[in-house]
Amino acid sequence: MTPPRTGPLVFEQYYLDCLSHASYLVGDRTTGRAVVVDPQRDVDEYVAAAARHGLTVERVIETHVHADFLSGHLELAARTGARISYGSVAVVDFATEPLEDGAHLSLGQVDLEIMHTPGHTPESVCVVVREHAGDPFPYAVLTGDTLFIGDVGRPDLLAAAGTPAEEMARALYRSTRERLLALPDATRVYPAHGAGSACGKNLSTELSCTIGRQRRDNHALAAMTEDEFVTLVTEGQPAAPGYFAFTSVRNRQARPVLDEDTPVRLLAPDAFLAARAGGATVLDTRDPESFAAAHLVGAVNVPLGGRFAELAGEVLDAGERVLLCGAPDDAHEARKRLARIGFDQVLGALATGIGSLPAAHLTHVVRVDADVLADRLAEAADATEPVDVRGPGEVRETGTVPGARLVPLPELLARLGELPVGRPLVVLCASGNRSSVAASVLRARGYEAVDLRGGYSAWRDMVARTCDPAAAGRAARTTRDGGAP
Repeated sequence: MTPPRTGPLVFEQYYLDCLSHASYLVGDRTTGRAVVVDPQRDVDEYVAAAARHGLTVERVIETHVHADFLSGHLELAARTGARISYGSVAVVDFATEPLEDGAHLSLGQVDLEIMHTPGHTPESVCVVVREHAGDPFPYAVLTGDTLFIGDVGRPDLLAAAGTPAEEMARALYRSTRERLLALPDATRVYPAHGAGSACGKNLSTELSCTIGRQRRDNHALAAMTEDEFVTLVTEGQPAAPGYFAFTSVRNRQARPVLDEDTPVRLLAPDAFLAARAGGATVLDTRDPESFAAAHLVGAVNVPLGGRFAELAGEVLDAGERVLLCGAPDDAHEARKRLARIGFDQVLGALATGIGSLPAAHLTHVVRVDADVLADRLAEAADATEPVDVRGPGEVRETGTVPGARLVPLPELLARLGELPVGRPLVVLCASGNRSSVAASVLRARGYEAVDLRGGYSAWRDMVARTCDPAAAGRAARTTRDGGAP
C-alpha cells in the first residue's frame, strides 16, 4: 500500500499477488470525495480504506473491460452508490457514465484527466492525476493495461472476437508515443498489473515507476517504426488462460454481485459424494504431495497457494459446478479466489478430511523423481512421453527434458487430442506445481499420467550431479516437435 500523504490528495495502491493485479483509491481529503480505479471483485478493503480517510466513493473508473479478473464495479456500486465509468467507446449491459477523451473529473482540489489510449482494447483509457487542478506536472498516471512497468499491454486478446491484433497494435503504438510519452518525465506510472500477469510478456516486479524511466528502459517504448512495434508486441505472446474469454464477456454483463460474507456450505462425506455423483467437479486445494498420497478418484488438484484462481481458470470450464476438498478452514478463501475470476458455482466443501471418505473412492499416485525419469528414458525412450506444460518463453530460456512434448498449461484442454491414450505421460513444469494440476486433469480424462516431482529444476539438479551439464543442456533443448524450442 502506498504511504499516506499530507496534501489534499489521498492515493493508495492495492496489489493482489495471486492475480498480479493493482487497483487504486484516489480521493480529496478537503472534500471527502473519492474514486476507485480497476477494483477487484471483493471490495471490503476499499470500503474500509475510504471510511478510514473520511472519504465517500462516488465513482468507479474502469480503464478497460478486463479479461483476467472479474472486476468489482458492480459490487462497489451496490455497496456505496458509486457511478460506474468507462471510456466512452465501451459497450456494457449496465448503466454507466461514459468518459470522453480529455474529460476532467474534479474531486475538489484533486483533478482527474481522462486520456483515451486504445490498443490493449478499443476502450482503454488512462487516468492522469493532479493534486491541484492547475498543476503543470501531474502527480501520476494510472495506465491500466496500456503501459506496464517494462512492457505494454498485449493487443491480441480480442482477435478471436474479430478485432485484428495488428489493428490494436498500431493503435497502441500511437497511444504510447503520442499520449503517454507526451507526459512529463517525473510523472509516476501506476499500471493495473505486475510480473506474472498474462496481459503482457515482460512485466517488471516493480509496482510503479516514472514516465522518464520507462522512456529510457522499457523495450516497447524504444525508438522504432510502427511496423517494428507491431511485430514486437504481436509475436511471442504467452497463451491466454482459457477463462479470459469468459471473464471479458462477464465484465460487460449485469451479473449478480458477490456476497463476501455468506459461509461456504460444509458437506458431510455422504452429501459430498452425492453432489459429486450429480456431476460436480472436485477441486482439491491441497499441496501436490498431500494430493498424491491420497485423493478422490477424478479430482483436479489446484493448490490454494500462489496463482490458484488463474490455474483453476486454465483447467476448469467457467460454468462447472465445483466441490472443494482440502482443509475446511480454507474453503472460504478458495471460493473467494474463484469468485475473483467469475467462477461462482461452488456447491460446497468437504467438512472433514480426505480420510473420512470411503477407501473405495480414493486413489493415490507416485510422483516421478528426476533420476527415475532419466532411467525410463534411457531404457526405452518411446515407452514414456514427457509433457512440458510451461510457457514457450520458459522453455526457450532453460531447455526441457529430452523428447518432451510442449503443451503450455493454458492450451492443455484444447490440445488433449494430441496426447496418446494408453501411453505413460510424465508431466513437468518449473517446480512441480502446474505439473500436478495438469497430471490430475489428464488422469480425470482417462490418460495415464503422473508428474515430475520438483519439475525441471529437479531435472537440472540431477543432470548437474550425474553428468556433463553442458552436454545435457544441449540434449534437453531437443523437443518432440523437433529442433530447439
